[in-house]
Amino acid sequence: MTPDPDRLIAVIRRLALEAGAEIMKVYADPAFEVRAKSDASPVTAADEAADRLIAAGLAAAFPGVPLVTEEQAATHGGSGARFLIVDPLDGTKEFVQRRGDFTVNIAWVEDGRASRGVVYAPALGRLFYTLPDGAAVEELGALDPAAPGALRPLRVARPDNAALRVVASKSHRDAATDAYIARFAVAPDGFRSAGSSLKFCLVAGGEADLYPRLGPTMEWDTAAGHAVLAGAGGVVLRLDDGAPLTYGKPGHVNPFFVAFAPGVAFGAGPCAS
Repeated sequence: MTPDPDRLIAVIRRLALEAGAEIMKVYADPAFEVRAKSDASPVTAADEAADRLIAAGLAAAFPGVPLVTEEQAATHGGSGARFLIVDPLDGTKEFVQRRGDFTVNIAWVEDGRASRGVVYAPALGRLFYTLPDGAAVEELGALDPAAPGALRPLRVARPDNAALRVVASKSHRDAATDAYIARFAVAPDGFRSAGSSLKFCLVAGGEADLYPRLGPTMEWDTAAGHAVLAGAGGVVLRLDDGAPLTYGKPGHVNPFFVAFAPGVAFGAGPCAS
């Protein structure tokens, strides 16, 4: 079953905003509990509340459509060619450290491609998503779940390769990432750190040109942001072979990748080492 695109966007937009409200209730608690999952990553009541709300809402709206969600290990085993994929709170480390750049991610994957998605940063009041036709926008104004506001079309920048703007992970930056970034001519004030899938959206909106990720990620971390970036004219390629990053891979594990605005000059190739 493929959801009607108009209904899909209306539902995932609303659920992202409602989940964001649940997350912010926990965020406002000065003593919320942080637990460790089996992989030692943190989880909070906010992750769990957002996951319950989104999973229930998607099941009610799209019965029978496969769902993969980070917080439900039973969903990780398989997905088929078409599925919904959710990270109810991407950037839990940023959330725990009370940095605002965490997001709610919901995406639709079809034949290996993240074709529609929503990324909501509730602490920052920024909402990015694809329209039913796949074009990417940022919604402005009150962000009312019941009534969409004014939309700003998103389009990647035309990079100046003498002064690129780079965004990289706030929690996972390492020497390998720095070495990769050093291959490019970065503007004096052109480096920015950000958490979660917000990095894709900064490239999509022309606020950055390049986002390299030389570290582990899962498909639920990237699908929604990837959809937004693609809808704005951006590209996400694997670092190992330069092929497009796809979805529905075994275990939903991503390889290293680079997301960028076309026009970024990579020299020997888009993913040359």
